[in-house]
Amino acid sequence: MLTIFLTAVLIISEAPLLAASPIRQEAAGNEVLERYLALSESQKQYLRGAEMEVDIVGTLPAVNKSGKLRAFRYISKLGEITYRVITFQGDNTVKKDVIARYMSAETEAVKHPGLGVTAQNYRFKHYGVHGSGDWKLHVFRVTPRKKSQGLFEGWIWIHERTALPVREQGRLVKSPSVFLKRVAFVRDYRIQDGFAIPSHVTSSIETRIIGRAELEITFKNFNRQASANAGDQQVASLTGGGF
Repeated sequence: MLTIFLTAVLIISEAPLLAASPIRQEAAGNEVLERYLALSESQKQYLRGAEMEVDIVGTLPAVNKSGKLRAFRYISKLGEITYRVITFQGDNTVKKDVIARYMSAETEAVKHPGLGVTAQNYRFKHYGVHGSGDWKLHVFRVTPRKKSQGLFEGWIWIHERTALPVREQGRLVKSPSVFLKRVAFVRDYRIQDGFAIPSHVTSSIETRIIGRAELEITFKNFNRQASANAGDQQVASLTGGGF
């Protein structure tokens, strides 16, 4: 339902086309933003100790290669992300140079705390409201205060009633790897039990060796009763073709 709603009112591009008929509600927007920022720490803590299934589809359009990986994704009590691969089908280049690099970059990124969408890291500009009734979304332009790895320039959509994010969109201001030149993404969330749960990510990546790569990641079966052994799962073997 959320995906259908967002598709109807949003255009997936470098910048959403908000100028046609923006609804300026600065006071309401500031109040929503304050609640969103106040909830950021509890939101982060809620996701810790959780597990979920994930499907990752990677493609290399220029050479017509693709691959699909299915795995369990674990978030430890300390916030570390690890994967346990279930199956992989497709091209070995996509496995090693697209999907495995994404997974390794994600597990490495969480080792650098303090990179959340916070007032310390970003400037926010209210750009109006989409929707009505229970599905009223406030749109903000976010600009990082410094060019640090893991931060992005783009947009966030915040649900007015819950002050939870339903979409983040933009591009990383600093490449996570010398292998990559540019990373753009759209990250969607679903609201569950008063928290924002990852649901879907699309990413377009310009690499230095194999051209443009595309990723589509779907999360499902979120479960907070993660295995106590989640931290023992390893992702390092992926780059070596160990699955």
